[in-house]
Amino acid sequence: EISSLFSSQSNTKIQLFSDCCHIIRYMYIEPTVKMEEVDGEELVKKFAEEMEGMLGRKMKSVKRLAEAAEDADLYHEFNATLEFDYYNSMLINSVDKDGNAIELGGEFPLEENEHFNKLQVNTLQSDIQVPTNVYNKDPGILNGVYMSEALNDVFVDNFQKDPTLTWQYFGSAAGFFRLYPGIAWTPDENGVVTFDCRNRNWYIQAATSPKDIIIVVDVSGSMKGLRLTIAKHTINTILDTLGENDFVNVIAYSDYVQYVEPCFKGTLVQADLDNREHFKLLVEELQVKGEGKVKKAMKESFKILNEGSLCNQAIMLITDGAMEDYEEVFQEFNWPERRVRVFTYLIGREVTFADTVKWIACNNKGYYTHVSTLADVQENVMEYLHVLSRPMVINHDHDIIWTEAYMDSAAQSLLLMTSVAMPVFSKKKETLSHGILLGVVGTDVPLRELMRLAPRYKLGVHGYAFLNTNNGYILAHPALRPLYKEGKKLKPKPNYNSVDLAEVEWEDTDETLRTAMVKGETGTLSLDVRATVEKGRRVMFLKNDYFYTTINETPFSLGMVLTRGHGEYIFIGNVSVKEGLNDLMQPDVSIANEWTYCETDIDPHHRKLTQLQAVFRYLTGKEPDLECDEKLLRQTLFDAVVTAPMEAYWTALMLNPSGMDEGVETAFLGTRSGLMRVSRYVGIEKRVAKKFLSPSDKENIFTMDHFPVWYRRAAEYPAGKFLYYIPKEDTRGRDYFLSAPPHTVVIVFFPVCDCLPVWD
Repeated sequence: EISSLFSSQSNTKIQLFSDCCHIIRYMYIEPTVKMEEVDGEELVKKFAEEMEGMLGRKMKSVKRLAEAAEDADLYHEFNATLEFDYYNSMLINSVDKDGNAIELGGEFPLEENEHFNKLQVNTLQSDIQVPTNVYNKDPGILNGVYMSEALNDVFVDNFQKDPTLTWQYFGSAAGFFRLYPGIAWTPDENGVVTFDCRNRNWYIQAATSPKDIIIVVDVSGSMKGLRLTIAKHTINTILDTLGENDFVNVIAYSDYVQYVEPCFKGTLVQADLDNREHFKLLVEELQVKGEGKVKKAMKESFKILNEGSLCNQAIMLITDGAMEDYEEVFQEFNWPERRVRVFTYLIGREVTFADTVKWIACNNKGYYTHVSTLADVQENVMEYLHVLSRPMVINHDHDIIWTEAYMDSAAQSLLLMTSVAMPVFSKKKETLSHGILLGVVGTDVPLRELMRLAPRYKLGVHGYAFLNTNNGYILAHPALRPLYKEGKKLKPKPNYNSVDLAEVEWEDTDETLRTAMVKGETGTLSLDVRATVEKGRRVMFLKNDYFYTTINETPFSLGMVLTRGHGEYIFIGNVSVKEGLNDLMQPDVSIANEWTYCETDIDPHHRKLTQLQAVFRYLTGKEPDLECDEKLLRQTLFDAVVTAPMEAYWTALMLNPSGMDEGVETAFLGTRSGLMRVSRYVGIEKRVAKKFLSPSDKENIFTMDHFPVWYRRAAEYPAGKFLYYIPKEDTRGRDYFLSAPPHTVVIVFFPVCDCLPVWD
């Protein structure tokens, strides 16, 4: 058939497509193929089980760290005169003018590691980060660092048991941060390190259970000037210690009670990022006037909290003094149970009212602090976390927590992560009744690695999987784009981790899907959706079937989408390994390097292998220990064989100029297994679309997040119709794509003059 095509001397671009369609004929090997219906309910449960297993291994690692830290502290005696040199991540490998290692520096070997985002790391040892505002040789720091040296062996052992682990760490209540693997910490442009592990969500959530907080701030006339500035900073710092599992409101008082947000009057709102930032903007607008009357504000606060939950409840009173007879308020609303703790922050240098403000805190199971300068705010605010953690410490409630999605700024990367963390308590008999929190241990889980457990080839061209939290926020979703470009730098968007499921699955107008997933239910749902491609410039009308279930032992739910038509069935074929490898290793063939054909991240020796190299070494028996997806490999080999005639055809056209019109730059095709065949007819210097199909051209290659845009659009076109497509990038109005019928997905790229119309 190929020879007859060549003899026809076809010389039109449309004929080229027809020729390609004739070549790719699955009927030739029809006896070896079959269609399988995809069982969405079983598939989503299988994905959830695999994710549960992966996350379970992370939890076991964290438990081992917590046990080791508590045992190390149990046998450590505090030494006020301890002298101990440790590896400070800011000072390692630094020398003085004479070439000698500086104090707390020393030689700390670092080497680039693929597994850790190509950062320079030391996988044999951890090192210590200390914030600029914490003295790095304070006795509390030195004793904590010395005690926690015992974690080094556990870090390494955990990593050997589970090579998919990333960063492991111990955040101390004293302020230091032990990180494995060790890295050189980079200060900001001002040469300071503002990172404080105690401010991180994983630390705060693990140290305290969910809480209801009312922040009450004095805005009477005596709070003018610096006092109001300190008060506002204190409010913002308290808000920064809250997360989406907490609830909050802010009340200002002088002669009367004023909610900073009138819409939230008489209630608590979720302390998600949007609400916290909203409160901060309103707090900034507060003005002082009148006389401070705290009694009404305290009554209002207790009324709200008495209608709240049974979790930790607290009132944060920020004032420069209290002169009223406020005792009867506590007698009416809080005594004798003292269920609501009251924390007081005395603002300013004057201490005239220190005794009365301290009395309020001490008689309501709270904590009193004196905040005289802006520099005092951070440390003083953090004290309330230790008080709220005491019941957990005394009861030894080792609750494991999972955080919402966040950018891994500590590790200097822009990967979306979730963290699993656990509190570390003192087990010494003499301190058991005091409830001393030593710190928090944790590890990060890149969400990208978690989503690899729901491979795209099983979901079809428009299918995808997604994760959300029990608060309804997206953890991972193809439509979640958390970064934006500022100049040449990528930066996180504001509120990138508080995107609600209803904002991306917006056809779920009744929130049936969202409600079920928030409740952790298992079920199915069908929706007519309008899916966009080309960054929202094109719309496709699809019928989607949603399947969802909970991931046990976590606050997460997994959702999965299969599209009617392409998502309902999967095409299975068998060919011999020898035949398949021969066609797979041809120079015009590539596979999706972001997909997991073989797991290269378990053994460090495999981390530099591309997916194609790993597949070859596994199938030839050179690396039999590689863990590979047998079903995907079988499908890939099959696709390599049935599309192999294209290579000869395209080569023959290249050698026979009369067989093709001028202007064709590239011929290519893609298959569901992520396989691509690409034939270049002109060199890079003559190409108009130089970026097209390159690794940086994410829109037009197979990625973790999507099938190529031309593949998705062509798949929805009627058989026998051609798609004319103009990509926005690198076109300048000249470049077009054409695609053949969806069952072949053969596409040719070529430039045309500006005068031709756009066909769609």
